[in-house]
Amino acid sequence: MHWGDTVKSTIETVGTLILGIDPDPDHAPRSLLEQSDHFLERYTTALLDNAEGKVGFVKFQSAYFEAFGSAGVVSLARCIAIAREREFAVILDAKRGDIGSTAEAYARAYLVPGGSDLEVDCLTVNPFLGPETLEPFVNCARDYGKGLFVLVKTSNPGSGWLQDQSIDGVSVSAHVAEIVAGWADETLGNHGVGAVGAVVGATYPSQGQQLRAIMPRSVFLAPGLGAQSGDPRAISALATPTGPVLISASRGVAAIEDRDMSLDDYGALIRTRLDQFRFALNPTGTDNVPH
Repeated sequence: MHWGDTVKSTIETVGTLILGIDPDPDHAPRSLLEQSDHFLERYTTALLDNAEGKVGFVKFQSAYFEAFGSAGVVSLARCIAIAREREFAVILDAKRGDIGSTAEAYARAYLVPGGSDLEVDCLTVNPFLGPETLEPFVNCARDYGKGLFVLVKTSNPGSGWLQDQSIDGVSVSAHVAEIVAGWADETLGNHGVGAVGAVVGATYPSQGQQLRAIMPRSVFLAPGLGAQSGDPRAISALATPTGPVLISASRGVAAIEDRDMSLDDYGALIRTRLDQFRFALNPTGTDNVPH
């Protein structure tokens, strides 16, 4: 299915929340580390077990898996497979972006059907080596209905160092947004939503309004909910019929200080936190995307 159509149908079923999977051993129950060789799969399974019916999207942060070396990459492939078997829409947060044949190889690894066991539904990509470096990824979005989230205005406090700089009176973020908007128009699904979307941090809702005006047909990925204190209501207000907003929570769902917590208690905590985030995003219990 086309990524834009997947987003629309999934939101209608379970809402806009994305479960971020960032396996950090220092903030997980010790019992998940008892079989250290299987920590990543056990951690992922614990989150997915308790997210069923509450979220339709999962976002794997590739770095947390790569930190375990080659075994971590093998585990990432297994975890992606587990999530896809359970019919979650899978986003890989890897922020890839490179030149020429290297970009083509990354696109083949993550977005070509059957290209590798790391294939996902959607990938985050970095545009700051130039628009042409993203063409292999955009081609996959166009040819296979895959999704992209291009870094436009990120949630970190230092993002303005480059992204807010002005060129000919227009911010770097706005320049990138204009390119994203063009790609979205070239990759529309049945609901008028483009396959090429944008990362717009939940910590910058006012800039998000300006960027939404530039990108009316792009899905927004809004990180920064929870630990980074993003405003869920303000960023949700950026949603339009052709521009859904997906909001990601990672540490705010899964990180704990009491590492001796039982797995049953951990599961209950995950469910409670997910419910709290879902309510914060949608207190009326109805779809927050206009039809």
